[in-house]
Amino acid sequence: MPIARHFLVTGRVQGVGFRYFAETTARGLGIHGFVRNLRDGGVEALAEGPAEAVAAFESALRQGPSHAEVTAVSVREVAGGEHQGFTVAPTR
Repeated sequence: MPIARHFLVTGRVQGVGFRYFAETTARGLGIHGFVRNLRDGGVEALAEGPAEAVAAFESALRQGPSHAEVTAVSVREVAGGEHQGFTVAPTR
């Protein structure tokens, strides 16, 4: 059964390829949603898909790409079904 989760990632996560990393990971897992930079220096992501795939995506976000330093990831369950594919959204 599909689930949807919203993620806020903090640390050194901008300017290190984090959005590309998240997009590539999500597409590889068959996840729908988006990733975008936030003006406060964090990254926001929304992932919809099978529970196992979303859990794997969360694990990848907690690790980040090689030049990132993830200090925290907050997660909350959200309503899904709004997204087709996975995109990099404009900064919010």
